[in-house]
Amino acid sequence: MAYIQLEPLNEGFLSRISDLLLCRWTCRHCCQRCYESSCCQSSEDEVEILGPFPAQTPPWLMASRSSDKDGDSVHTGSEVPLTPRTNSPDRRCSSSDTSKSTYSLTRRISSLESRRPSSPLIDIKPVEFGVLNAKKEPIQPSVLRRTYTPDDYFRKFEPQLYSLDSNSDDVDFLTDEEILSKYQLGMLHFSTQYDLLHNHLTVRVIEARDLPPPISHDGSRQDMAHSNPYVKICLLPDQKNSKQTGVKRKTQKPVFEERYTFEIPFLEAQRRTLLLTVVDFDKFSRHCVIGKVSVPLCEVDLVKGGHWWKALVPSSQNEVELGELLLSLNYLPSAGRLNVDVIRAKQLLQTDVSQGSDPFVKIQLVHGLKLVKTKKTSFLRGTIDPFYNESFSFKVPQEELENASLVFTVFGHNMKSSNDFIGRIVIGQYSSGPSESNHWRRMLNTHRTAVEQWHSLRSRAECDRVSPASLEVT
Repeated sequence: MAYIQLEPLNEGFLSRISDLLLCRWTCRHCCQRCYESSCCQSSEDEVEILGPFPAQTPPWLMASRSSDKDGDSVHTGSEVPLTPRTNSPDRRCSSSDTSKSTYSLTRRISSLESRRPSSPLIDIKPVEFGVLNAKKEPIQPSVLRRTYTPDDYFRKFEPQLYSLDSNSDDVDFLTDEEILSKYQLGMLHFSTQYDLLHNHLTVRVIEARDLPPPISHDGSRQDMAHSNPYVKICLLPDQKNSKQTGVKRKTQKPVFEERYTFEIPFLEAQRRTLLLTVVDFDKFSRHCVIGKVSVPLCEVDLVKGGHWWKALVPSSQNEVELGELLLSLNYLPSAGRLNVDVIRAKQLLQTDVSQGSDPFVKIQLVHGLKLVKTKKTSFLRGTIDPFYNESFSFKVPQEELENASLVFTVFGHNMKSSNDFIGRIVIGQYSSGPSESNHWRRMLNTHRTAVEQWHSLRSRAECDRVSPASLEVT
């Protein structure tokens, strides 16, 4: 009979599969150890059939059944070829034969495992790509890190944002006594109350105390012993519709006792911030801001009302605005006429301590760098919010329109001396700012249509610096 030699790999694979399947179906104690081919030697009493059918012994293992009964010799020599037997016609065994075959199967698997040659070990080295005969150097990924010095670290911070010495509004952590001792700008007494019946907010400016004396512009000495203070009131973010008290002459403890009303809905008033700015009047220069107090109205009971003493804090705006002027421009190409309407002004700089100002507007037409025509409005007594509604017409041919400039200057009328300069703007070829240029451009693009716009007044020096037409007028 010819002998067939099985491959070691197939023999080991089949032995493990048979062990795993047959042992799980026949022995309940060797489930954990069957894969290692070291099952326990159980007797017939401990054998339990777990499946619906008795386990079957493979034909190729039946040949070693008789040799296992004689002895338990372990073969360690060379691999012995196995002789497969022909299949028996009766493959089904009884329960006792199954138990014996299971025990024999376990011993046979152990013998086969000991005789099975070990699997070859394959040394797989990583594949390397490169130039032949090149010098090999180990390459490790490097992490790019920047070393920060203390100077680099602190250079990212802006100390002025965290310092209380700066003129910022962040004084929430200081009491009024600490603010007063820190800045020494004085205190302001005021009250607020909302009238639900008439839907308006009433602000009462009562008095101020301990205001600092005025300082000269160079900061070297004090020009006067006393200030001429007044208070400007507005509801932020709207700074245009502001109110202003009268000027109190030569005092550091002014008593105002003035009331002002703002027509505003109750819900809108709760979203506003009351800003009170104390200003020092100066007839010969721009007025200087002494200090300010800001109160978010959402933090107070507006209906019940109340009054407070608040310490003044420095303001980032050292000088007050000069006021605003509402103008309307219209050009008629067929007639060659440039029409100008001076409608009104508001919050003009006060030029008289006792009675406010007597403002008027001078309009001057400049062609190129030559003064052509001068006109002016009437003056209104004792007001800083004048209404003029006066119209003026200048003859300007269409071919000369692009070289024309209009200079608007607001003065305070003075009977005893020269008029007091308040502010100026230039509109046209040599405009004094972006707002003025935009108004002139809109007028050129819409002939025969009046174009209105508000303008903030500028100082004489600012206009002379940016507009040559301002240098040609007085």
